[in-house]
Amino acid sequence: MKYVIIGGDAAGMSAAMQIVRNEENPTIITLEKGGYYSYAQCGLPYVVGGHIPTTEKLVARDVETFREKYNIDARTFHEVDHIDPKEKTVSGVDLKMKQRFSIEYDKLLIATGADPIVPKWEGKDLKGIHTIKTIPDIKKLQEQLDKNIKKATIIGGGYIGLEMAENLVDLGLNVSIVERRNQVATIFDEEMATHIHEEAKKHGIQLFLDESVQSFNGTDHVQQVITDKQQLDTELVIVSVGATPTTSFLKDTGLHFYPNGAIIVDGYMKTNLDDVWAAGDCATQYHRVKEKNDYIPLGTHANKQGRIAGLNMVGKPRVFKGVTGTSILKFFDLTLARTGLNEAEVTELGLEYETISGETLHIAGYYPEPKPLYLKIIYDKKTNQLLGAQVIGKAGVDKRVDVLSVALYHKMTITELEDLDLAYAPPFNSVWDPIQQLARRQR
Repeated sequence: MKYVIIGGDAAGMSAAMQIVRNEENPTIITLEKGGYYSYAQCGLPYVVGGHIPTTEKLVARDVETFREKYNIDARTFHEVDHIDPKEKTVSGVDLKMKQRFSIEYDKLLIATGADPIVPKWEGKDLKGIHTIKTIPDIKKLQEQLDKNIKKATIIGGGYIGLEMAENLVDLGLNVSIVERRNQVATIFDEEMATHIHEEAKKHGIQLFLDESVQSFNGTDHVQQVITDKQQLDTELVIVSVGATPTTSFLKDTGLHFYPNGAIIVDGYMKTNLDDVWAAGDCATQYHRVKEKNDYIPLGTHANKQGRIAGLNMVGKPRVFKGVTGTSILKFFDLTLARTGLNEAEVTELGLEYETISGETLHIAGYYPEPKPLYLKIIYDKKTNQLLGAQVIGKAGVDKRVDVLSVALYHKMTITELEDLDLAYAPPFNSVWDPIQQLARRQR
């Protein structure tokens, strides 16, 4: 059996390793358009801030390990630009040799990931304008930062934008964030985002909200960001306005696509084409709360989907159970976390809902140094079923969001949260966990 995998990062290599472990002497060819395999993209901002010393620390397994230890034909700088599902071939360009290649497959996995979105702004190709996606992206950014840059502008107040803002402040830069909506971190509800705004201002970050970028000015290097309201002087720009699945080269294959271009897969990571699977940031994820396909490109999902795809490719059926929309972020002294749906998503689904919000403490109030926790729980008005939650604070956030994610996974009600047997001792919790304190306030 000949397995071909397009993409050498989380989803692709998770699948490859399952094939290696579950089939004797398989033929596996992996095609990666870049020069790196299996690295932690989520760690890239922390390399910029110096919290992780080098990008090499982010590499889980280098390409030589896959070749020599696992006998995988792991190719770098091989960009696929065509798939023929009838002839069962994959073709593209060897970027180093500057020549075309074509490979036959018995089973194919598409794990091409996603690319940063850069709108068609005038001046977007000026030097000093960066995206954050790959190790070469970070190395290019570090080269500029070494030139005594003092002023940076980040376009987009999502997770990567906030992480980059923190790490650039850590380097001593003056940082501004331009966000076209009325808040940063739009996966949080507006009142929760106020805590994020306060933290940004506390650390000297200028927030320009409800403001849209129009273009960039500069001769060779970017010098100004032009918005619909003003001109911002800058020496460095990071564009972080979202990502789009890397699937445009597949439009003529007959694959079924989600509206944003992600490949639609079933629970086995199977596409609508024979012997073709897809996983990771180029594919859809089933959302357990919405009960339909969604697109939430995260490393956790990519690793799980890749593992499941690999098992199914070797005939060991395993179903991807779906996601609950859980994520977490460090932003200076705060931890920001959410799971399930926010109010906008619940409203879009047409559900009648109630919310409970409140401030509690992350441990017993009489124990030294308790920290405030800000929580919000959303639940179905008719059934009391939990729909989503958001937690922000300086400590204890990760524990609560994980409990809430498990509760969502099992479709628990707001009342059932009170019945959970959660760990208690004064240094770790109150006798009633903050989640349960909120649940008890149900109307």
